[in-house]
Amino acid sequence: MNTLQGNTVTLRALEPEDLQFLFDTENDEAFWAVSHTQTPFSKFLLKQYLENAHLDIFEAKQLRLMIVENLNNQSVGMIDLFDFNPQHFRAGVGILVAKKYQKNGFASEALQLLINYSFTHLNLHQLYANITSDNTKSIALFQKHGFSQIGIKKDWIFTQGKFKDELLFQMINE
Repeated sequence: MNTLQGNTVTLRALEPEDLQFLFDTENDEAFWAVSHTQTPFSKFLLKQYLENAHLDIFEAKQLRLMIVENLNNQSVGMIDLFDFNPQHFRAGVGILVAKKYQKNGFASEALQLLINYSFTHLNLHQLYANITSDNTKSIALFQKHGFSQIGIKKDWIFTQGKFKDELLFQMINE
């Protein structure tokens, strides 16, 4: 599991004890616009999700990993591969670090670990990310790790009574 372990964080599979973290995070309305959520999640529904989290990425077409701080074994966020397409060797990337753990470099290290895992173990050719144009922190994070902006989806996200553009970033494994 060295590929998923960094200096300050480790990426690991979801566990039953992640229920409260998932509940708090998935029900934080600040994230709903980018996660395409419109209603709260119940603990019952999230518990069912955890029970099925063991499915292989080739079966589920997605992989969600917890970002765990190495120092105190505390979950600080989640990182996902979604729209996994083994035929075309690509997947989307989503990352979320809880507000109280931001600005510690956890997202940066987690993203680098996921990039390495994706290209080394899943043999992906490309990764992509969809980021709203006003999310300057995420834009900087993905650019820092070699993602390039390749497109703009105009008025793509409707939130808080207005439309936002969504930028498409891509990284190709040369």
